Amino acid sequence: MDHFSRNGTSSTPSSTTRVVDVLVPVAIDQAYSYRVPRGMEVAPGDLVTVPLGPREVIAVVWAENPAPDPRLHNRLKDIGEKLDLPPLKDELRTLVDWVANYTLSARGMVMRMSLRMGEQLGPERVRPGVRLTGAPPQRMTPARQRLIAVLSDGLLHGKSDAAKEAGVSAGVVDGLVDERTLTVEPMPRPPPPPPPDPDFAVPDFSRSQRTAVDAMRALASNGTFHVALLDGVTGSGKTEVYFEAVAETIRRGKQALILMPEIVLTGQFRDRFAARFGERPLEWHSELTPRTRARNWAAIAAGEGQVVVGARSALFLPYADLGLIIVDEEHDQAYKQDEGTHYHARDMAVVRAHIAKIPIVLASATPSVESEVNARKGRYQRVALTSRFGGQHMPQIEVIDLRREGPPRGRFISPRLAGEVRAAIERREQALLFLNRRGYAPLTLCRACGHRFACTICDAWLVDHRFRQRLVCHHCGFSMPRPHQCPHCAAEETLVAVGPGVERLQEEAAALFPDARTLVLSSDLVTSIETMRSELNDIAEGRVDIIIGTQLVAKGHHFPRLNLVGVIDADLGLGNGDPRAAERTFQLLNQVIGRTGREQGHGVGYLQTHQPEHPVMRALVASDREAFYASEIEARERSGYPPFGRLASLIISAGDRPTAESFARRLAAIAPIDERIQVLGPAEAPLAVIKGRYRFRLLVKSARGVDLSGYLREWLAAGPKTKGNLKLEIDVDPQSFL
Repeated sequence: MDHFSRNGTSSTPSSTTRVVDVLVPVAIDQAYSYRVPRGMEVAPGDLVTVPLGPREVIAVVWAENPAPDPRLHNRLKDIGEKLDLPPLKDELRTLVDWVANYTLSARGMVMRMSLRMGEQLGPERVRPGVRLTGAPPQRMTPARQRLIAVLSDGLLHGKSDAAKEAGVSAGVVDGLVDERTLTVEPMPRPPPPPPPDPDFAVPDFSRSQRTAVDAMRALASNGTFHVALLDGVTGSGKTEVYFEAVAETIRRGKQALILMPEIVLTGQFRDRFAARFGERPLEWHSELTPRTRARNWAAIAAGEGQVVVGARSALFLPYADLGLIIVDEEHDQAYKQDEGTHYHARDMAVVRAHIAKIPIVLASATPSVESEVNARKGRYQRVALTSRFGGQHMPQIEVIDLRREGPPRGRFISPRLAGEVRAAIERREQALLFLNRRGYAPLTLCRACGHRFACTICDAWLVDHRFRQRLVCHHCGFSMPRPHQCPHCAAEETLVAVGPGVERLQEEAAALFPDARTLVLSSDLVTSIETMRSELNDIAEGRVDIIIGTQLVAKGHHFPRLNLVGVIDADLGLGNGDPRAAERTFQLLNQVIGRTGREQGHGVGYLQTHQPEHPVMRALVASDREAFYASEIEARERSGYPPFGRLASLIISAGDRPTAESFARRLAAIAPIDERIQVLGPAEAPLAVIKGRYRFRLLVKSARGVDLSGYLREWLAAGPKTKGNLKLEIDVDPQSFL
């Protein structure tokens, strides 16, 4: 272990001195040794403050150090204080160690995710409140009158809340406090959230759902490690079915975690949860206010938050007594964390369930190939829902062959699709036009000289965003105003948009259907979760006729009036060289068409494609999911790709190309020889430059049973070290190949 000096002071070694190893939430992989001051009692898992260089940080006691080197005794620093917070349980500390070892990440950074992503921990800050108790002030102003009127009920109001309601500044409040018209008192702490009631509103399940419900209840009541794949078609009621596993967990007095791929889904989900259990679950995601975040963290650690719904980071929270994990839309790529610690939340959720010896449910209408193979091999229990709830029919899917019935030049909606959308509007039904491409157009060029607008610091074209009047890079965030003349040849009014994005699609829809109410749903247009939830409510209430959306619309939303989906470019995800391209395209199109016909009428999906003979298109049209999985699994097994083999990606980047390429070649040259492992590359990454950094990639491919993490660790320990502006990123089990 490394040790810290004691700022020049020394002390005499003592046989009673106790030393512990402490893990700090910074980018280091090892624990540091600290002395325990006399009179302080700490144990592994306790949260403490420790000096780290010139600052003090919150850290976790990781282990006893029974035999510290006595020669280093006077170089050790003391623990500052023990925090009055629940300790991190052994189960969570084991998970941190496991994830760090598997992903080759620094343990400190993995553990940091358990400490509210590195924010300040500690008792919740006391909120000041004000109450009207004294005489009116000598000098009365309109602002003071408004504030006094708000507080005239004599009740205690939050200081900032009262100022906001009265439309005055904090200075007006302070002025009345100084004149003793108002008194300041601490606001009472909010009570812990009431527990959900497992018997509040038990649904009347259909005959086809009851077998799945019984399986969920048995899974939860058994309470041991077991993985179930809840495999149900879109609209089959998967959420209501796995709620019964949650209900059984609540009855057992344990906590349940429900992971969701997108935080925008949690609002509609919490409403459905409240309808079933009488109370909303706790939320955990990046959009929470610091105060709510602190309050929820404390409730979860104390066991008061019995059900938590959250994004992938919720997996690392310090649950007091976790009894069940649900991973909704388990196939979704959003579960992969591609910055900092590279981990897949679905896979790490299975690991946490195994460590904690608790059941886990993976739910999807289009399972990942990995989960499908595990179910076929009997590693996972498959719980199937093969029909829609309420007897609704599955959508009919038709192909529009763009080679024979494409749209007019400069348009992207084919005549047949336009006619179907018009008919749907006349029937007072909703239509969804789906295009997984943000902005107005993916490329802008000058028709006079051919100049293409590219990002100045990335190997990518700038995307035209007409709503914002800017050209934007979707990889680094660089943007610039849309110019009126070509920067290359100075020609004016010669810039043209090439290809469609959802903004351009809305423009075309407005021209084709001038009386229709349209709404674009795209992640770059979401200003807040509240805005998104309001827009989703507008759709649900029928205040929108045509929804135009990217993949955001495919993720678990319920649109009761939607009966038609038109996929503008069904081929979009198939030609990018990604080994998962076919799987992702099948899942995405299946999910987005599955939004239709869920409550009334009959849903229809139209696929505009240049490749109607492609296996993905044929499987979708024939509703032959088994054929798609069979061919995809066979192809993966033949090529040795996951889940029949393993992959790791090493991205080397630097501020200049020769430095990155030279390091990548030196690293590849010393890769250990192992007949079960292939090291491919180095080669330029498909996106060769991002944020001004030149990128080279090594792809490591191994047999399934190989300890790939151990191989990488041995290789990197013997390899050249990064220095200066060189950076090496390791991604075990990569999902993106850019």
